[in-house]
Amino acid sequence: MARNIQTSDTRHHNKAAETYIDVVFSYDDGTTLDISVPIVYRRTGLDLQESDEIKAHLETVYDQLHPENRAAWKVEQAAYWEGSKAHVTKPFFDVLAADFRWVAGNELPANKNPARRLQDIKEAGYTIATRNRGRDYEYILLPIPRGGETGYEYWSGALRARIMNLLANYDAYEGKQGNPKHLLPDHKFPEIRWDRDTARDALDGLSDGDARRDFQLVSNQRNQQKREACRGCRRTGARPYPMGIKFYSSGDDCWPADVPATGKAAEAGCQGCGWYDLEAWRQALIAKATREV
Repeated sequence: MARNIQTSDTRHHNKAAETYIDVVFSYDDGTTLDISVPIVYRRTGLDLQESDEIKAHLETVYDQLHPENRAAWKVEQAAYWEGSKAHVTKPFFDVLAADFRWVAGNELPANKNPARRLQDIKEAGYTIATRNRGRDYEYILLPIPRGGETGYEYWSGALRARIMNLLANYDAYEGKQGNPKHLLPDHKFPEIRWDRDTARDALDGLSDGDARRDFQLVSNQRNQQKREACRGCRRTGARPYPMGIKFYSSGDDCWPADVPATGKAAEAGCQGCGWYDLEAWRQALIAKATREV
């Protein structure tokens, strides 16, 4: 797919510890979208520094924001909010999701603490960009897949470098040492299954053992691919598999009936899936193939 992407400024929202690239996406149906795409967004663990990572991310978001995808996105979000008890927050979401444009602060529903309502939407996994327009702020909701719900973990650049060093720049998907510029730390336990008690308040005190246990290194492309696979698993209960190889080192292709869908206990349902721990899955697959030769 040919992509018409015109970038301009890179902006920092210091209060929220977010960084955006201002961009105009033009589509083959004649529509354009003037938007800001986060490249540092702590609630979903997004922290892109290298130009090739940023370029790949913008191309992914361009495809996700294609006009032909927006109706399906709205249907999916309606299902998410159905039966929700967030009666105060939902009207804010409805305004932001109405037509995917910049919304001024004075256009939001009357509320004593609108910043809290926007934060609630972000903590539900949605991506909202912010820009300053003189005396007021404007906000835009990106109709892209939701990230980890109700919590996040943020790592500093120093911690990211330490995790990369601990894992010896080993690309868990490719099964070999990779270029550190193209790799990022990936939570083995996907954020789509987190609850409020899953995320740690801070990662700077993470031990070496915990880092090796909880993270693997993959490219941004594989990170996005895994995120989609885990989202599908969360939605349908059908456990995915990488590389087209339907093998599980434990369990089968169905989410275990006795394991909750979210929370720390849900991690037991991820174990044995290749996406959860690519290297352990690879070694189990090799061992099985060796036994059967």
